[in-house]
Amino acid sequence: MAEFERSRVREKEPADLSNYELAIKLHRETAERNRLGRVVCKQDECPQILTRQGRLRTYLGLNIKDTPLQDWIVFTHEIRGASGKHRHQGGLIIYVIDGAGYSMVDGERVDWEKGDLVLLPLREKGVEHQHFNENPDKPAVWMAFIRRAIQEHVASEMTQTEVSPEYKAFEERS
Repeated sequence: MAEFERSRVREKEPADLSNYELAIKLHRETAERNRLGRVVCKQDECPQILTRQGRLRTYLGLNIKDTPLQDWIVFTHEIRGASGKHRHQGGLIIYVIDGAGYSMVDGERVDWEKGDLVLLPLREKGVEHQHFNENPDKPAVWMAFIRRAIQEHVASEMTQTEVSPEYKAFEERS
């Protein structure tokens, strides 16, 4: 019987990727996600959550990694009374899905209703805004579209200046 000696060879540890190699890897992953990523974002897969700004349902955003168009944030906002109030550089597109109400944009009232498109302007020192529903028996719902590249380009920051009344009541009960 022939004798043989076995030897175990340890695999070489992978080398750290250079910034260039990381960029290529990210580009490939992005292209693959754009080619094969989830195409339909189902409402029941996107839970609505109560935030300081109000009731939001995120379809595309920072924590959703399996879709194409990773440079967009898309969410609905259900307004039962009033939203929170905050300030950022603007650049939002808001499409009103249902209901009617108004927004206070830097102290100016802007009325909207179902089917309207509201464009939040880009302003160097930010745009303070808050949204209000006009029908206490039926929530107003709109969908916001934000291009992250614009936010990064203008070095957008967000400052919450007032929390939504609904969130404030929730905090007080908790």
